[in-house]
Amino acid sequence: MRQRVRRATPFDWLIVGLGNPGKQYAGTRHNVGEAAVALIAARRNERLTAGRDQALTCETRIGTHRAVLAFPITFMNESGNAVGKLARRYGIDEPEQLVVIHDELDLPPGAVKVKAGGGLAGHNGLRSITAHVHTQDYLRVRIGVGKPVSKERGADHVLSRVSRRDSTLLDVAVELAADAAETIVTHGVDAAMRQFNVREPDPDA
Repeated sequence: MRQRVRRATPFDWLIVGLGNPGKQYAGTRHNVGEAAVALIAARRNERLTAGRDQALTCETRIGTHRAVLAFPITFMNESGNAVGKLARRYGIDEPEQLVVIHDELDLPPGAVKVKAGGGLAGHNGLRSITAHVHTQDYLRVRIGVGKPVSKERGADHVLSRVSRRDSTLLDVAVELAADAAETIVTHGVDAAMRQFNVREPDPDA
């Protein structure tokens, strides 16, 4: 993933929340990554704003680390266009400096798991990112959205509004995903996995 650095002072981290642009997609399962990265910015009294590289971004600090928060405003399947450009602009040379927060069909609604590298599980956003950064070894924070009733209805499932019960679970999961991304930055991915991968969603929360 080594790339030419365009900035005089590279940043330490690039944290990307995946989703689709447009108000019609806000609050859908596919946009939980966007919600988490926006929350990280809001915790610092900041927000993602329009810029170059096909993304909304925010330059901030997490602990002592310089971090760029980003939401690609391409559609999900083209997320890698923005992520590749951002990685070059901000001097993100190693996959361990890139954290991607995304929805995960293979986890129950509300579950949050941290993962270092690995397969793409059929996720088109991850597939696009991998194609542009030329590695699968970047870090992921996976937010469970549950499986659709049938494989053919996968797109409808992730793009639809959620039930009240699942909405409560996903609201908590977005908070946990933001916590997990911050923990990766401040304490490392192993510490984040120990802390968050043992949790199970509470349906009564």
